[in-house]
Amino acid sequence: MAQREHADIVISGAGFVGQALALTFAVAYAPLDFKILLLDRKDPAGGLSARHDARAFAITSTSRNMLKALGLWAELKSATQPMSEIKVTDTHLGDKLRPALLHFGDNADGTGPPAHMLENSNLKPVLYKAVGRHSSIVQKYGHSIERYESEPGETHLVLDDGSEVSTKLLVAADGKHSRLRSMAGIETVGWDYGQHGIVATISHERPHNGCAEEHFLPAGPFAILPLTGNRVSLVWTEEADKAIELVNGSDADFKTAMDLRFGSHLGRTSVDGPRMSFPLAVSLARTYVSERLALVGDAAHAVHPIAGLGFNLGLRDVAVLTEAVAEAARLGLDFGGPAALDPYERGRRFDALMVAAATDGLNRLFSNDNPMLRALRDLGMSAVDRIGPLKSFFIDQAVGHNTPLPAIMRDA
Repeated sequence: MAQREHADIVISGAGFVGQALALTFAVAYAPLDFKILLLDRKDPAGGLSARHDARAFAITSTSRNMLKALGLWAELKSATQPMSEIKVTDTHLGDKLRPALLHFGDNADGTGPPAHMLENSNLKPVLYKAVGRHSSIVQKYGHSIERYESEPGETHLVLDDGSEVSTKLLVAADGKHSRLRSMAGIETVGWDYGQHGIVATISHERPHNGCAEEHFLPAGPFAILPLTGNRVSLVWTEEADKAIELVNGSDADFKTAMDLRFGSHLGRTSVDGPRMSFPLAVSLARTYVSERLALVGDAAHAVHPIAGLGFNLGLRDVAVLTEAVAEAARLGLDFGGPAALDPYERGRRFDALMVAAATDGLNRLFSNDNPMLRALRDLGMSAVDRIGPLKSFFIDQAVGHNTPLPAIMRDA
């Protein structure tokens, strides 16, 4: 019989959320000395040498607080671009004038810009190196969980190489097509939008001054998000067939279609690096926990990227789960049992559901060219822009202030 290893916590999935989860246990709760096993079929080091993969994150103020607490922000800050303002328009394709119906500036509470833009290619190596610095985190790549079963007081895992591991807590951070979620019999509710998100980095002639733009066009939102230098991250929602055609087509055809939507306010433009596309869908797990199992990140919830909140939602999962597990451990309770997992379930479902509903509603409301709907939504946006409390409500919803924040995400 193979000798069984033991880890207090096993995390399946070493993407951004899985690595952040391991690091939070190791850094923020170091006195508890959790032994962590981080598993993935792919080694994250494989993507570190790529120039960039065109994607970027909008890091909210609460996520920034968490990255500071983990010791990452000092190294990341120079690679980030603060958003000084956000402008929202509702226009026809090719409109020369795009008046801003909704405008957000720096947070009125003195906490600075509403978000910082950070490219994936800058976050990847910093996070990977930070995880590797902690002996409490054992990384095992090239392997996955073949099956698992709960036993009294622990869960027994069998990996695809035949090795066995016992653990108090198993965490699924393995994405929206989570194998662990399926193995646990947890169902999801969701739907496909029939849209793809096109992502590319664009260089331009004139400075963007930290201004982010969200243009609502009939096929879906077209976001221009500021990066360092005279560059922006383009997140372009398009009908699926059209998106595939644009990404796989010629550079000239892509740029012609892009410039029509982009406008001329930033001067001459060029595509800097690869262009990519991803199918868009919403998916919500019916429960975030099972026996000694917790779902985090896209395994629990995948939402439309209309507001760029997916990574921030994942970090809030990490913050709430680690705090709940640590509190149970401090009290001498079973940190893989209901004492830790039930509070996590209660603490995360409402927030994720509200974000999913808001992003889904916005996408459906604006991804059309109905004259009646256009008049009503433009009137609504103008009203929100004039009423301070309403604008504050939308910012709080995006940042996560609508739910109690774990200590690691609060201002120091």
